Amino acid sequence: MRIEVSKECISKGIFVKHTEVIGVNNGKGTLETELREVEEKFRKTDPASLKDVPTVRVYRDFYWSLGIDPTKTRPSGEALRRRIARSGKLPRINDIVDAGNVVSASTLISIGIYDLKKISGEPRITLSSGGEKFDGIGNKSEVLPPGIPIMVDGVGNVMHIFPHRDSIITSVSDSTRDVLIVGAGVRGIAEREVEEAVKETARLLSNLGGKVVHDVC
Repeated sequence: MRIEVSKECISKGIFVKHTEVIGVNNGKGTLETELREVEEKFRKTDPASLKDVPTVRVYRDFYWSLGIDPTKTRPSGEALRRRIARSGKLPRINDIVDAGNVVSASTLISIGIYDLKKISGEPRITLSSGGEKFDGIGNKSEVLPPGIPIMVDGVGNVMHIFPHRDSIITSVSDSTRDVLIVGAGVRGIAEREVEEAVKETARLLSNLGGKVVHDVC
């Protein structure tokens, strides 16, 4: 699979790294050791200090450039770190989602994981024209204004608002076995960091019986 990034999005500093993993034995609780290790490592984090971490700072600056207040809508890695600091725990959803959360909390890189069987055609990242429907996970449907970076599939379904919100349409469920992993990069974050985060997510899923389809690209 190839993900196209439009010239308009490239000009905003947007890039992605991705791969696909198929045949994952998606259960629950298999990654408990990894989850606990991350929780233990970051349990004593001072939430106020996160704003000074370079990766968080870069994502926050990108959010501000889109008109999004990152103190209200947190970058995903920061949100997970804050959750650990607040409650000492990461959520337990299923093994595939948990793998993404382990890596995102560890690296602060935004990781999206999508059910391959729910994706039509090849995704692309573009700016919204205005009027697109977005069915966010855990949120009501909304109509998007123009100029928002989004990832859409080949028939125009909005899979993701870059780089922080995923759609229920292509979300991972307990029955998901084949996935697309996407690392969200923005100007100021090294491509190598995003690539390594995607590789680590794929590695965790390969430990669950998954086959990595191709190198991260």
